[in-house]
Amino acid sequence: MVTRLSNFFLRTLREDPSDAEVTSHRLLVRAGYIRRNAPGIFAWLPLGLRVKAKIEAIIREEMANAGAFEVHFPALLPRDPYEASGRWESYGDGIFRLQDRKGADYLLAPTHEEMFTLLVKDLYASYKDLPLTIYQIQDKYRDEARPRAGLLRGREFTMKDAYSFDATDAGLDASYQAQRDAYERIFTRLGMEYVIVAADNGLMGGARSEEFLHPTPIGEDTFVRSANGYAANVEAFTTVVPAAVPFDGLPEAVVFDSPDTPTIDTLVAHSNAVLPAKDSGEYTAADTLKNVVLALTHLDGSRELVVVGLPGDRDVDDKRAEVAFAPAAVEAATPEDFEKNPLLVKGYIGPWSPTGAVLGEESATGIRYLLDPRVVDGSGWITGANIDQKHVHGLVAGRDFASDGTVEIATVRAGDPAPDGSGPVELARGMEIGHVFQLGRFFAETLGLKVLDENGKLVTVTMGSYGIGVTRILAIIAELNNDDKGLIWPESVAPFDVHVVATGRDQAAFDLAASVSQELQDAGLDVLYDDRPKVSPGVKFGDAELVGVPRILIVGRGAADGEVELWDRRTGDREVLPVADAVARMRG
Repeated sequence: MVTRLSNFFLRTLREDPSDAEVTSHRLLVRAGYIRRNAPGIFAWLPLGLRVKAKIEAIIREEMANAGAFEVHFPALLPRDPYEASGRWESYGDGIFRLQDRKGADYLLAPTHEEMFTLLVKDLYASYKDLPLTIYQIQDKYRDEARPRAGLLRGREFTMKDAYSFDATDAGLDASYQAQRDAYERIFTRLGMEYVIVAADNGLMGGARSEEFLHPTPIGEDTFVRSANGYAANVEAFTTVVPAAVPFDGLPEAVVFDSPDTPTIDTLVAHSNAVLPAKDSGEYTAADTLKNVVLALTHLDGSRELVVVGLPGDRDVDDKRAEVAFAPAAVEAATPEDFEKNPLLVKGYIGPWSPTGAVLGEESATGIRYLLDPRVVDGSGWITGANIDQKHVHGLVAGRDFASDGTVEIATVRAGDPAPDGSGPVELARGMEIGHVFQLGRFFAETLGLKVLDENGKLVTVTMGSYGIGVTRILAIIAELNNDDKGLIWPESVAPFDVHVVATGRDQAAFDLAASVSQELQDAGLDVLYDDRPKVSPGVKFGDAELVGVPRILIVGRGAADGEVELWDRRTGDREVLPVADAVARMRG
């Protein structure tokens, strides 16, 4: 049946919503695709559901091509499975928890690994049942502290999450590749540029983890790539470690007065004024060792201080620190933390002082001391002496101080060498649209998913996890396909194939528009027909531009002569044609 705009549930807006931060949010609300109910929570209107269904249909087709079967779990789930996996606590404030009238604990699912694992455990017992890949398209819930950018970062969102189950690691590799290939087909069909980057494996380990990122200036993720093929998000980037330097014969470290130099900039300026000149030029921030004090809050609520030494020309990358110290929460040490640890002289902290080791192995403070991988044995540094208004020059790693290990939390910069030897990297912004991840045996081991192998012995199943953000993809497509008038959807996901607009007061135009709309509908096209009487052509054209159906057929003054106008929103081209030719063009 032709959809007539006169009785379709649609109201467009002429003004931008006041809370819209990005183009997709602004246009999807104005064009009547979504409506805000609360921060990060939106109602889906008929136009929005149509586009969403088109995206989901492409995903379903490619999941079927990859041999996956669709299931559907509830969003409201009991506490016990998440308690068993440890994620009831590890999610912290990031999930919605609630109780029923009997006091039993539930959550709104942020993800469903536990439920998929238990379902297969309940039904499968032999390696002959495997491999298996099952998936769902389901709403997820996360209590985002700052939901923003409309559908790009909300509290409720739709995901496709798939899980593979194999008896062997080789089987997992094959399942993983099948899903990875399916993702490439999906994003190609959706017309989306993507970059596949190495990603952090997270707390659950696993042999392989990759994200599909869409490069965009509004992306919330930073990734790095080299000209010769290396790509990774910053959390997964690993530093190329310099070679250790022989330190035999190097002069002893020297403490020097450094009044009013609590920052790297003031320390560098003072060092160039008072220290012996370098053979290679002036001292820079790269010659200094910055010691950052962080506070870790562990899952049991305990608080631990840790000091990280890194070159003074690098800062701490919050995301890298979050990954490095997970599942603990990370924040900068507070004034109270310094009061409780008087040996940490703020602004003048170092791993060594004239009285002995302050940080590192067998330290006086008992605080863990970790180093950036660039701080190798034999490297010399200007750093704090743990004495107010004093620093030390020529402090040599491995000779004068030691550490409790290394940690990757420093910022990554353009020009840093790629770890695979493919050259320097550049930095770009992107937004995650998919993630493929070899979970391994974490959930299967935790929840007891085992099958009998060909020798009759129980083996733990190995799993893969594969997610696509459906609603996020919809928003990104809207970001990519618009102009100053409104949306311009790709044909693959447009809510309708053709938007027929009847203009003028002549009934012949409306009769012809109705006839053409029905003919196109009968030919298998999905038609939106603007049959609204007493609405000006300007308003109708404005709505057509805003709604964004890529092909518009205008029936107006030429109707009496059997002519209509084709308007291609993608190119802006407009062409007057006989009705039969226009219909043939549309059908073709």
